[in-house]
Amino acid sequence: MSNTPPLTMWFIGYDNTTSRPGQPMQTLAKAQALGYDLITTPLTTSVFNARVIDTASRYLSDTTDDVAASRPSLLISPLTPDDTDLTPGDNNTGLVVRTSAWLDLGSADPVIAHVSRQVFNLEVAYASFCGIQHVLVSGPVPGSDEAQYARALLEALSMSSHLQFFVLLPMSGELEDAGGDEQHLAELARESYTLNDHEAAPEGDELDDVDVDSSLNTWDTWDGIRTICDYNSRLSVALELPRKLAHQFIQDRWYSEPVRGLVLPRTTFIRNTAGFPVLAKPHQDYLNRLMRLRLPPCILLNDVGTLKPAVSLGTATEPTPAEAAKHIVEKPTAHLQYVRHLQQSQPPLPIIERFGQGYQDYMQSPLQPLADNLESITYEVFEKDPIKYDWYERAIALALTDLAETLGPDTEIIVAVVGAGRGPLVSKAILASQSSGAKARFWAVEKNPNAYVHLQRRNLTDPLWDKQVTVTKTDMRAWKGPVIDGEVRKVHILVSELLGSFADNELSPECLDGVQHVLEPEYGINIPRSYTAHATPIATPRLHTDLIGRAGADKWEIPYVVMLQQYHFLATLDDVRTPDVQCAWCFSHPVPSAVLAQAEARKGGSAEQGGAGGTVGGDGGNEHNSRYCKLKFNCQSRGTCHGLAGYFETILYTGKAGEKVELSTNPVTMEAKSKDMISWFPIFFPLKTPMQIPDGAEMDVSLWRQTDDRKVCYTGGRDGVICAWDLHLDLKNSAEPASNYKPEPTTHRSQVQAHTHWINDIALAQSNQALVSASSDITVK
Repeated sequence: MSNTPPLTMWFIGYDNTTSRPGQPMQTLAKAQALGYDLITTPLTTSVFNARVIDTASRYLSDTTDDVAASRPSLLISPLTPDDTDLTPGDNNTGLVVRTSAWLDLGSADPVIAHVSRQVFNLEVAYASFCGIQHVLVSGPVPGSDEAQYARALLEALSMSSHLQFFVLLPMSGELEDAGGDEQHLAELARESYTLNDHEAAPEGDELDDVDVDSSLNTWDTWDGIRTICDYNSRLSVALELPRKLAHQFIQDRWYSEPVRGLVLPRTTFIRNTAGFPVLAKPHQDYLNRLMRLRLPPCILLNDVGTLKPAVSLGTATEPTPAEAAKHIVEKPTAHLQYVRHLQQSQPPLPIIERFGQGYQDYMQSPLQPLADNLESITYEVFEKDPIKYDWYERAIALALTDLAETLGPDTEIIVAVVGAGRGPLVSKAILASQSSGAKARFWAVEKNPNAYVHLQRRNLTDPLWDKQVTVTKTDMRAWKGPVIDGEVRKVHILVSELLGSFADNELSPECLDGVQHVLEPEYGINIPRSYTAHATPIATPRLHTDLIGRAGADKWEIPYVVMLQQYHFLATLDDVRTPDVQCAWCFSHPVPSAVLAQAEARKGGSAEQGGAGGTVGGDGGNEHNSRYCKLKFNCQSRGTCHGLAGYFETILYTGKAGEKVELSTNPVTMEAKSKDMISWFPIFFPLKTPMQIPDGAEMDVSLWRQTDDRKVCYTGGRDGVICAWDLHLDLKNSAEPASNYKPEPTTHRSQVQAHTHWINDIALAQSNQALVSASSDITVK
């Protein structure tokens, strides 16, 4: 066994359902002495089961459907000391209590359902009283009313603010753990409330209409339960792994769910050549994957044998020397020892996962470098990227080589880094000049006054820079260009890193339009040359649950930058389920001069150039940066869409010989274009109301990038609501803002429920005093 400490803490529990464990605290002491961290224990005893079954049997024997309504309800009396071995205590945190597996909370028989809910509430209330934190609840009885079951859970969640509920479900099929030998309340259900055989199993031609693919049935059950419980953060899954794992698609679906318990029955293990229990390779891979989650599940080893006493559990509080010596040599059970071995031998984390530790599924608002002055630590985080800056250096070197060939080897090429930050791209530009042999002069343009100080000091002290960089403090849009010998010159290579997680969401198009006037019109090169935004629908219950718990009315209207971890692609392309990530729109630089000339004329109110104003407000001077797309996704299997995941791709430069230098966060192309790049996390566009997707559905997604000279926003129109937002960004004025300038926060102006389906287009009319919208509900308003 490796001496290297485990990468993550694994909590492993002993889960025995074949025999009564006795006093919980004594059993916990035995288990912890053997190396377990916790145990499961039944909340009530077989005495309680016998009492409830006897009471219900006698009541039902005297009750018919005709007289049931006239009789008082059957009531279960409170728990007695004989009904439970559980007592309050400080060490109860090591216990996961099981509610009675013989309940039928969704029974069609109202008496059975009523009794089950009474027992369930008694058990939950007593668990809360005893200071228990985790409650394991058996899933609904097959064929029962899952809505009734979910309603009972919803009421239980309201009974205590600290109890965490694990719903025990199989990955697919049925549970290996049948819940013991106690009599089940479902056996007492009256015949008039149970399905006849011919109703339960279709025959003959009816079989053709039955969905033979039931691999998602268990997930359907869970999806219904958590939806009724409104994605409560204290409700999660205890997932039982079968001996033969389900299809990779099913594994991925459960991976996206809040699995807080992982049940490994004895039958899930196989025997190796030496006769020891081990897990098959697919099980090992899935286990390691789950245990890398930001909130990994606890592992419950189910019915793997009895606990061997490691210490004498008499009245003495301290072990004798002989007992202590015995404890030292005592070996854990074979199953536990094997899982601990897996814990110690976890494969190393990939670079991007090591970098993102603690940030998985943590939603952040996108950076606003145009409005905010970033702190040094923010720059430092991005400078740790092992790929991005090396790729920029390659792109700059190719551009220098091509320009030197075009302009001649003696031409001094002017390279300007706009938005230079702390200067990493300046260093890469200098290194590119050295490796390519091209002559170059360097400018660093930065509006952040604090970063400007750092750049000046670096120019004086960094031996690579060696005082050869001209540092200019200004907004790039207000920069007049490099001055050489008193003459304003043009830039040959304009380098920037303004891209956001959705390519243009940090206003890269607007910024680069504003600085294009300094670029040499014939030979000038932008790095990056182009970039595209990409999107795909995903299921991510974790993020949806987090958003429900957040404050703020506009939380559903904000895109979030997030290192996605627990999520599932809903639209895939092939048998290996490659995600269908589609391109939304593209931007290229430099923009044709005629386009910018028209934009300038519109800003001035020129009648010949559209002086009536823009279609979405303002004068229309930035309308060339508006975008719209309608994407179609084919979803092979049913699921729940919680929003869109957004990515980008960019071509930094394409050399004359055809060599491309590209960056990508698109999961389909990132491996080939920029593996291990860590500077950008994906962006997430949430849906307030999750969308249920049936099997084989086609999902249409409409996206807009709407812009005028004051604001830029994204909007989608699935719910038929038109929203008006003020972002308060002055894109018309390129002058540098005052040092104490603070932009106004985004505000919600108004909204209207204009349609009942997708809004496909919006246009302003009558001098921007009226709005016209077209919808898939076949109306124009």
